[in-house]
Amino acid sequence: MRDFVLLMIGAALVNNVILARFLGLCSFMGVTTRIDTAAGMGLATTFVITVSSMADWAVQHYLLDAYNLGYLRTVTFILVIASAVQFTEMTIKKVSPELFQMLGIYLPLITTNCAVLGVALLLVEGHMSFIASTLFAFASSVGYSLVMVIFAGLRERLVLAQVPRLFAGPPIAFIVAGLLAMAFMGFSGIATS
Repeated sequence: MRDFVLLMIGAALVNNVILARFLGLCSFMGVTTRIDTAAGMGLATTFVITVSSMADWAVQHYLLDAYNLGYLRTVTFILVIASAVQFTEMTIKKVSPELFQMLGIYLPLITTNCAVLGVALLLVEGHMSFIASTLFAFASSVGYSLVMVIFAGLRERLVLAQVPRLFAGPPIAFIVAGLLAMAFMGFSGIATS
């Protein structure tokens, strides 16, 4: 049990997919102008990462490894991810049309979000069990969502701040992202093994 807790803390905070592995930066910069949009994107991505990673684990172990088809890993994983995204998109459109409109083009772009594929590939690299893979994927996506919401909150505050004109917009956002990454480096002192 302790190993699973440490695995989840490590995935969410220490090796955060955005701030430590630099995956998912497109949505990180594009969707984080409002907290509600960032939270919606975080929830959608959490669902996609968790479900697609579970399916990718099964595909890897029962299809690709069993028949020596490892060279099809990336294509196969992208197909699984695209299916999960399509299901998520249809569900959000039905349940919350407002959130669907706010997320706009970023929702279907979860398919090409490198964080989703990156987590699936990290699971293969880590040779984890199904339970460990599922917990790792869920914790990674929770860490992704946490960073998205925190950064959106900071960006909302930046709109109210008097930032020098030279730094207004993306420059100050990148500076704040760097500071946020440094703050998350403080979690690296947590023992995760």
